[in-house]
Amino acid sequence: MNRRQFLRATTATVALSSFGGLVPAFAQPKPKRVALIGTGWYGKSALFRLLQIAPVEVVALCDVDRNMVAEAAQMIAARQVSKKTPRTYGDYRQMLQNEELDIVHVATPDHWHALAMIAAVQAGADVYVEKPISTDVVEGQAMLAAARKHGRMVQVNMQRRSTPHLIEARDRVIKEGKLGKVAHVKICCYYPMRARGNPGELAPPESLDYEMWTGPAPMRPYNRWVHPRGWRAFMEYSNGIMGDMGVHMLDMVRWLLDLGWPTRISSSGGILVDKASAANISDTQIATFEFPECPVVWTHRTWGSAPDPEYSWAGIIYGEKGTLKADVHKYEFIPQGQGERISGKALYEYDKYPEDETEKDLERHVAAPMRRHWQNLLDSIETRRRPVCDIEQGYITATSCILANMACRLGRTLQWDPQQGRVVGDDEANRLLARPYRSPWVHPDPANV
Repeated sequence: MNRRQFLRATTATVALSSFGGLVPAFAQPKPKRVALIGTGWYGKSALFRLLQIAPVEVVALCDVDRNMVAEAAQMIAARQVSKKTPRTYGDYRQMLQNEELDIVHVATPDHWHALAMIAAVQAGADVYVEKPISTDVVEGQAMLAAARKHGRMVQVNMQRRSTPHLIEARDRVIKEGKLGKVAHVKICCYYPMRARGNPGELAPPESLDYEMWTGPAPMRPYNRWVHPRGWRAFMEYSNGIMGDMGVHMLDMVRWLLDLGWPTRISSSGGILVDKASAANISDTQIATFEFPECPVVWTHRTWGSAPDPEYSWAGIIYGEKGTLKADVHKYEFIPQGQGERISGKALYEYDKYPEDETEKDLERHVAAPMRRHWQNLLDSIETRRRPVCDIEQGYITATSCILANMACRLGRTLQWDPQQGRVVGDDEANRLLARPYRSPWVHPDPANV
């Protein structure tokens, strides 16, 4: 029992004994104290959904850009019930030391997820962490080990698992056996989302602590793509489109079909078309994840046209009795022969949350799923049952995508042993499971978290 749990248990016991089992108003549980690390676009967008559904108190914000964190503090003060302005920090370590927190939302660039999430659970907080959980495999192993060691609930924001129309597709199509035997799955992204051109080197903005922003990643010259939002153009901070869009679709079909680990992973691709861009992520990639149940084949292209423009970022599940097409906006079941076609669309809740219609930069189709994803974490915190996208599920999906990138880089198929957490018979691949960290940052060790 940590200090916070002891104080809560003691308070509850005193209240019950003093008032004959009735807990007076002043002894009711206080709102959960929440902090956000990373106050950019998606951090604010996701946190605003939590404020819509629960009387939490956002007490602290952390960001290495002091202008960004100051703006976020004012926006959150306007939205939360207390109207209090959260305290702001430039270093998450100081924030975790100073604040008593119940929930920490980690919404940094990918290369910071592991250190921030591990520190938060060590401080006794439950965590909502953005995807992918890590930029290398050993980071993910350490994050899972830390969550389990410290007994914390960790929800990964792969919110397809909380998307109403996809839950409907799972229940009406898959669980009812309408697909029959599934023997092949395609997942894809054909969005033209890879940055083009060369922005040139610049001095970092005066408001940005670029040394801290870079953290454990290699130090690159600053350019305007790096901050904010454009950092996914570089493998130093991410795992490219595979690690950005691929994790969502792979996790979606893993959840829909109840798939565990792939046993073998192969991949090919690279920068095949747009060689002039400063971006160093691939513009073309195909990967095959061989699950015991069926293969799942990923394709992304940032150029050309999509084979099916209606499903440019999607999963397509082929069964002997029909086909299920699903994405973030809709699903469609097409039976083989004379059967009932079934379809559904994303849920919008403008009647309950009219602010969704006007909020800047909100992906409106994601608002309802994120509210449910947050509620699932809140329920898990109360019951201490693992959330729908528990850190272990995030680890499986992220690691699978990282291994696909490794297979592409090495030019060979990788066989994965999930019990050992290693690639079978491939020392070169195993040396790539942990990226080197830039000094003075130390790579997390699963055995010492």
